[in-house]
Amino acid sequence: MHSMRLPLALLAALICAAAGVVAAPQDDGFKFKSGVELVNVTATVSDDNGHFVTGLTKDDFNIFDDGEQQEIAQFSNERVPVSLGILLDTSGSMTPEKMSSAKSAIDRFIYDLLGKDDELFFMQFASVPDLLQGWTFDRRAISRAAGQVSAAGGTALYDAIAQALPIAADGRNQKKAVLVITDGNDTNSRTSVTQLRNLIRESEVMVYALGVDGNDVQTYTPQPRQPSGPRFPIPIPRGGRGRWPGFPFSPAPQIGFPPIGGGSWGRAGNEHVNENALRAVTDDTGGRTEIVRGFGDLSNATQRLADELSQQYYIGYNNGGKKDGKWHAIKVDVRNRRYTVRARKGYVAS
Repeated sequence: MHSMRLPLALLAALICAAAGVVAAPQDDGFKFKSGVELVNVTATVSDDNGHFVTGLTKDDFNIFDDGEQQEIAQFSNERVPVSLGILLDTSGSMTPEKMSSAKSAIDRFIYDLLGKDDELFFMQFASVPDLLQGWTFDRRAISRAAGQVSAAGGTALYDAIAQALPIAADGRNQKKAVLVITDGNDTNSRTSVTQLRNLIRESEVMVYALGVDGNDVQTYTPQPRQPSGPRFPIPIPRGGRGRWPGFPFSPAPQIGFPPIGGGSWGRAGNEHVNENALRAVTDDTGGRTEIVRGFGDLSNATQRLADELSQQYYIGYNNGGKKDGKWHAIKVDVRNRRYTVRARKGYVAS
């Protein structure tokens, strides 16, 4: 009789344990899974008018890896926090007015438009990139970092993005992105566009660029007149962004002597941001490039970016254990053919 008590007690304990497992509360909240075989894709869906489409479900999406349809292992249509790096162009073409507008737009972006769980870092770039504030949830730290920058030097745009990618990849949130704010073209980078695109292909970081067109730059146009007296050779500064001595505006007038006497102020038409170069960097990542007419429109552009980050879809699928070090193309579409999907175009399986 005594010998049967132990098995019965053991059986009862096992039954209770099993009941406890069944009765354990279920957490229905979305959680990202991690693993080398899970490919994470953030998708942005828009309609014919460019408005973001929300409320779609897992069944609305199809995802393909090298042309083969994949089973969606994870899906979320809720906002998830983002780890975001802000990169600000502080090259010599950034006038005090431009810098003031950029700082105001950044403050509104970080204080009013982003979520409290979004973490940030801040980097300036002129002739070289400079990380002024590492990862933080403190918006005041980001604002202070942006407030201390000043404009000088060339534009190492590609170097800045290349340096920011591994920092962004170390962010604690699953969604990772970099935002670049610039008014010009790369003039100082050691990193080429091809090298940068290869780095981007090995990363899950989305890259966004807000390019501010140079039409709001003021230049001086002299009135035609016959010069009096002999003309002396005046040295012209080298480089596309040199400044004339004694003249606080940029770019320099394209003439052989400084303007003297009557003239008029106008808008520069030769300082356009290189949209194609920016798109070559952003479009493979699932991010995008937006060109605005002037720094006065920058705040509205950051509003649109914040809306996009809040209305994206997360999709995860198992790639079958591929570790061949090769590029694999990703395609995401939805059943409604009137909608457009933007997502990263592939990954390197390593």
